[in-house]
Amino acid sequence: MISFYPGPSKVFPFVKEDMQEAFDLGVLGINHRSSEFVGISKSCLALLKEKLEIPDDFTIFFTSSATECWEIIAQSLIKEQSLHIYNGAFGQKWFEYTHKLKPMALKIHYDINEPLKPVKFENSPEIIAIVQNETSNATQISNDIIKALKRNNPNSLIAVDVTSSLGGIKLDFVNGDIWFASVQKCLGLPAGLGIMICAPQVKKRVVALKEISHYNSLYHMYERMENFQTTYTPNVLGIYLLMKAMQRSENIQKIENITIQKSLMWYQFLQSQRFDLLVKNLLVRSDTVIAVSTTNLEEVKSKALKNNIILGNGYGDWASSTFRIANFPAHTLDDMRLLMNVLEKD
Repeated sequence: MISFYPGPSKVFPFVKEDMQEAFDLGVLGINHRSSEFVGISKSCLALLKEKLEIPDDFTIFFTSSATECWEIIAQSLIKEQSLHIYNGAFGQKWFEYTHKLKPMALKIHYDINEPLKPVKFENSPEIIAIVQNETSNATQISNDIIKALKRNNPNSLIAVDVTSSLGGIKLDFVNGDIWFASVQKCLGLPAGLGIMICAPQVKKRVVALKEISHYNSLYHMYERMENFQTTYTPNVLGIYLLMKAMQRSENIQKIENITIQKSLMWYQFLQSQRFDLLVKNLLVRSDTVIAVSTTNLEEVKSKALKNNIILGNGYGDWASSTFRIANFPAHTLDDMRLLMNVLEKD
């Protein structure tokens, strides 16, 4: 069975071998304060910075998921107000969750076929929250727009959800302050591990606020990460698998080239077969998630399933009128051809 669901999705085949190795080496039972764990953590973090081109002075944290990062950001980095700019369900969910914790949170909604406008906000919200790759509708925000947003709002921390793009396309981390994702998408691993990447200026805010009222207060997370540790008992297996995946990984620029090549193949194929793409503006179409409008969703999904392929449901406002195709690094050209054969119209 090949999963094209946009997360959790297909895992890399080598994960089976790495899980067996982890079992044989006793990784599953090591203490998270031990030198063995510190070695795995330190190696994993160094490889992430090398392969994804994350600046050396950024700090990387392990979390349980990308959605946990919403809570950490709200608790530890927002004293009064954040601004959430979104066009889809996950951006909206992030705003709604933050609003429960910080009632002064503000929102701006924009259309899926419009690029985000990187305007200057006069009141300088503490956090400006955006979703770089909106999984629900297959849109994305370019590195140039994120750079302009930061340039126009230097007193705000720019927080970026990259759940469906980290590890699949090249991200210019210097243009934002907080980046977070989960491993079950472009990183091709089983769910259960999140990553949060923070610029040096984030630590300054954390020290100034010194919020220490929560189990995963970022203040304590920085203290622990000085020794490559976590505040809680982490997903040691997930971190080990991520380390192994990064050892095998190409540089992110090479991965992005392949991702974009595959996305072009997908869009050309779908248009040649007269499928109706949800996102009309090619300038904002995602390279890693593709959304297709359809009036016979169940028929398409059923046909795929009969061929041992799992398609992604639509999500949010598009739940019953679209299907989604993941275009992650674990998806090979052979996988794509199998699905294209299923989708090909008579």
